[in-house]
Amino acid sequence: MDSALFTPEEKTAILWAEHVTLNTAKMRDDVFEEVHKRFSDAEVVELTMVITYFNMRNRFQDALRIPIEEDGRVESIADSRRQDPEDMKAYFAGVVENWPGEFPQAPGNI
Repeated sequence: MDSALFTPEEKTAILWAEHVTLNTAKMRDDVFEEVHKRFSDAEVVELTMVITYFNMRNRFQDALRIPIEEDGRVESIADSRRQDPEDMKAYFAGVVENWPGEFPQAPGNI
């Protein structure tokens, strides 16, 4: 990405989002290393959580054919669109606190 509109960190975050979304991040050591040069481990986890959260929402809505609201409807609830960072931290702290020690193995090579 050659755009001067984004900082190097933003470009790296976009690159990471593309590879996480396309499920190619696990095959790209160069991208993984670049992300870890620009961000701390905690920031990489947070960035990846946000990326995968929105991927999940998109797939969920696409699978169920949930229509996207018209602009007027979105603007009428504009204040409710912003997540409180403290609420998000509390949510993810609960996720981490209840994280299982082991996960079942998926069949085959997924």
